[in-house]
This record gives sequence, C-alpha cells and structure tokens, in this order.
Amino acid sequence: MSRIVVIDDHATFADLLSGALNREMDLQCIGTANTLETGIALCIDTEPDLVVIDYRLPDGDGLQGSERILRALPLSRIVMLTGDPTSQAMQRAASLGICGFLPKDGALSILLQVLRTVRHGEFIVGPALISEMLKPRLPEVSMSPGLTARELEVLQLMGQGFDVVTNARTLGISAHTCRGYVKSILSKLDAHSQLEAVATANKLGLLGGGSN
Repeated sequence: MSRIVVIDDHATFADLLSGALNREMDLQCIGTANTLETGIALCIDTEPDLVVIDYRLPDGDGLQGSERILRALPLSRIVMLTGDPTSQAMQRAASLGICGFLPKDGALSILLQVLRTVRHGEFIVGPALISEMLKPRLPEVSMSPGLTARELEVLQLMGQGFDVVTNARTLGISAHTCRGYVKSILSKLDAHSQLEAVATANKLGLLGGGSN
C-alpha cells in the first residue's frame, strides 16, 4: 500500500483526487494540504511514500516545496502537476529528483499508473506537457508587455466580460491563482482596474481588436 499526500491549493481538486486514490486497493491518501507550508509540515509528520504537488501554490512554488520535502524525506517520491509547463521548470524538477511531471488536467488513469510505477531516479513527463511546450506561441505574445501565455488567456477571458470565478473554472485553476494572474496583468499593463486593463489591451491589439 502506497501512502500519498496531496498538496494543491484547489481544495475541490485535492478532495476529489484524495477520494479517487482511496478507492484504489493499493493506494491511500493519508492527507491533503492547500498551502506549501502546511503541505511540507504534513509530509514531515506523516512520511508518505509519494507526494502529489501542484506547481503553483499560494505561498510558493511546488519546486521549492519539493526541494524541502526531499531534503527532509529523501526516500519519498514526488509527482508534480502543472497546467503551465516550461522547459526551465521541467529541467529543475528533474535536477531536484522529482519523479514525475504531469498535466493537471490529464487523465486520472495516467496519474494512477505513474504513482504505481514511478521509482527513484526516474523522471516521467506527460506527453501532453511536451506537446504543449512544442506548440508555436501566439503572435500576440511578442506584442505584449511581458505577459505570459497564461496571462494572455486570462486577459482574453477578461475581455469577454467573465468574472474571476468563471475564468478560473474555464482554465481549470483555482480562483486564488486566477486572481494572481489578474494582479500581474494589471501591473504589467499599468492599469488600476480590469476594465482599464481590457481597454489598454484593446489599444495594444492584444484582444484581436487593436485600434492601430
């Protein structure tokens, strides 16, 4: 029986994954945490065989957390979930000793298979993440004032008039994470409100309707 801790700021996702794990005969979720610090403390307290951790957490990133967990529990295996892969994050994950790097919106069956088979010294990357990184970036990225691809996605949804909760649900992320993207967008566009940010984005042609 493999004992597993789930660390994810999306409480519903963590609860659903916990339930799915506990329905398996050979897997057991022994606890969930919604922040990096509580997750690290939970791991140190329970010494799990496996840790499933989100790449982005409200009080730090999963890479930092994984490094601290492995320092305290070198025999634990870590599988990281992400919806926004980068080659730099993947390389760092491999160098830290993380065993798996999978898409957060991937199939449960694949995650279960990885949890059952992953071993120390291995680095399993979900094919969907590789495909995502190989996709040509949208032309708007080079035109934007430092906006990431994910921030552009949030901005596009803002331009359609949806609220943060709806946008988060559409993108498969937590409302907290989505608000973080909105805050970053406002800063990069030097805007004081979402309405002002959308207006600025329109002038820059980031929403496909520039005034130039």
